[in-house]
Amino acid sequence: NAKSAEGAMKYFMVGAFATSVLLYGMALIYGAVGSTSLSEIARQASHVASAPLFIMGVLLILVALGFKISAVPFHMWAPDAYEGAPTPVTAFMATTVKAAAFATLIRLESTAFVRPDLAYGSSGWATICAWLAVLTMTLGNLAALRQDNVKRMLAYSSIAHAGYLLVGVLAASVAGAREKALSGILFYLASYTASAIGAFAVVGAIEKKARLDDEPGEAWDLARFSGLARRHPGLAFVMTVFLLSMAGVPPTAGFIGKLYVFQAAVGAELYGLAIFGILTSAMGAYYYLRVVVFMYMRPAEGAEEAISSPALSFALAAAAIAVVVLGIGADPLLRIAQAAGSIIM
Repeated sequence: NAKSAEGAMKYFMVGAFATSVLLYGMALIYGAVGSTSLSEIARQASHVASAPLFIMGVLLILVALGFKISAVPFHMWAPDAYEGAPTPVTAFMATTVKAAAFATLIRLESTAFVRPDLAYGSSGWATICAWLAVLTMTLGNLAALRQDNVKRMLAYSSIAHAGYLLVGVLAASVAGAREKALSGILFYLASYTASAIGAFAVVGAIEKKARLDDEPGEAWDLARFSGLARRHPGLAFVMTVFLLSMAGVPPTAGFIGKLYVFQAAVGAELYGLAIFGILTSAMGAYYYLRVVVFMYMRPAEGAEEAISSPALSFALAAAAIAVVVLGIGADPLLRIAQAAGSIIM
């Protein structure tokens, strides 16, 4: 339909532009350093940190990755692309693509751009990331508050989570907090991935067959979740688990992920960002709990059947169990995240 075509075109155009900007930034850094090796860039950073060519390359790479993680103000493609894509594809875009972009950002920040004089000096990429984090947490949550379309609400929620992860990236730029911040980011990505995939799977399970006379977005209207607890109690229960995790409510994995990230921010003396992240996270709980209210406290509107299959049931159960288990016993995954963080460093 037209909505899907619009989302596809936006994603294609913005993705192509972001990739071009990324490549141009790489070319400028190569021109300043004479190498694309991350270790070599880090070794020569002290000599070229004030060179305009190098500074512009760093900023262009930051802009390109901002598009990839859908950070404000580079986020405008995300809600339309997420809404227009088939729901399983949306889940992939909101989790795997975002995780890959953050992995790239962490890798660069921990190696090539790790010097403090580069982060807070001439290029000031850490200061720019701080403003991006504030804008992303604020606008992502405020826009999600206004949505009656659950799929678009989850899209703006994904934008807000990018802001929380940026707080962890900034904490990782401080030497004393780097190890804790990296493990916190990796744990956060794991918990967010399980929660978001599960939530989008529920949305996909209850969306109705598209018809030519359907209004765009009607399949994901919040009213379709009314009375879901009476019609499909299992779907309502796992959806509640996923939403509470994304809101950061204990004892879910999402709470532990945010706790580790904000603890790392406090350890890096980024008190303002930590407090701002907690406040915006509390604000975001409203639109997550709004869906729960519709599922459990509103009368059902119709008796539409949800899509059901053994594979879907298994996937939802596995995601819900992961969210709860990681919230109660996070230590095993945290040790894996710490080992992975030490490799990155």
